[in-house]
Amino acid sequence: MNVGKMVFAQIMEHLPLTTFRRCVARYGGEHKVKTFSCLDQYLCMAFAQLTYRESLRDLEACLRAQSSKLYHMGIHGNVARNTLANANAVRDWRVYADLAQALIGIARRLYAEEPFGIDLKETVYALDASTIDLCLSVFSWAPFRSTKAAIKLHTLLDLRGNIPTFLHISDGKMHDVNVLDLLVAEPGAFYIMDRGYIDFERLHRLHEAGSFFVTRAKSNLKAVRRYSHPVDRSTGLICDQTIVLTGFYSRQDFDTPLRRIKFKDPETGKQLVFLTNNFALPAITICALYKCRWQVELFFKWIKQHLRIKVFFGTSENAVKTQIWIAVSVYVLVAIVKKRLNLSASLYEMLQILSLTMFERIPLDQLLTKMHTDQNIQIPLNQLNLFD
Repeated sequence: MNVGKMVFAQIMEHLPLTTFRRCVARYGGEHKVKTFSCLDQYLCMAFAQLTYRESLRDLEACLRAQSSKLYHMGIHGNVARNTLANANAVRDWRVYADLAQALIGIARRLYAEEPFGIDLKETVYALDASTIDLCLSVFSWAPFRSTKAAIKLHTLLDLRGNIPTFLHISDGKMHDVNVLDLLVAEPGAFYIMDRGYIDFERLHRLHEAGSFFVTRAKSNLKAVRRYSHPVDRSTGLICDQTIVLTGFYSRQDFDTPLRRIKFKDPETGKQLVFLTNNFALPAITICALYKCRWQVELFFKWIKQHLRIKVFFGTSENAVKTQIWIAVSVYVLVAIVKKRLNLSASLYEMLQILSLTMFERIPLDQLLTKMHTDQNIQIPLNQLNLFD
């Protein structure tokens, strides 16, 4: 008797299937495919992400043990390890990259009004990169050092909801600053980045596009002070200055004034020097904005701990990128479910619960809210002890 949809099927109801089919058609993802479609591939890989499968053999054994339920999960093809491995290696990873971007667009609209700690109407992005070490003899297409391979995840994180709006996967040799050439600057938006992204020619392009950046100054910065603004030293601010670059190359690359803010962290006592092209916000707000950059570090730590992006099911470049983009799309999909169902549980709590209940038929909102109601149940103090 049918008593409702399985939890996995309820999650995948939020997947925009029309958009997915357009992505498949755009890159010919199902050329000469008869049984195991791109949707079957995505559902299997998404199941692996949500249930923390360790390998394709592990995934195959788990799904075959529940073969009578695969149809109700939306999987119509025969799940075999070789078939899935071949699909990951051959089918264009851009299918899943485009799907992830479509999901990101949905999530950003849902989280547009989400607070992030600073009362600011403009969009605020944090830009950073994280390295994933690989074995050079297995992943020879991703050279990094003479003895090892690696890939880099260059990520632009929207701080409203911690949604990755831009993600670029490169080999380990690509310098972080080069990703600025790939970004399409958004006028009025704030881009927060560390000192590794200081390249005044690239930063000037952001400035000309009407965007604002906040970064830390290097110790060898050559500049002269043009004007000093008053600051409240009780807040930790030391100075707020308008400066002009004097270095031979930096002056040519960025010939307009910049704002330099020196701040002493009251917790650590460390002095930090910030550079920005925004002169309207209070100096203390600029310091608070840079502190928000830590969210992208937490994002990398979170996805490495809770998504399968450190151990890969395939060794080819296409298989690795396919797995990473599907992992990102699953992260965003769970964030969409959280917002649409107005759930108070964190993404971590949701993933932990979902990993054990994929084959259950309980409504999703009841499943993910029951945990909080159960935590509030008080155990009677007069309950008898069984072992007395």
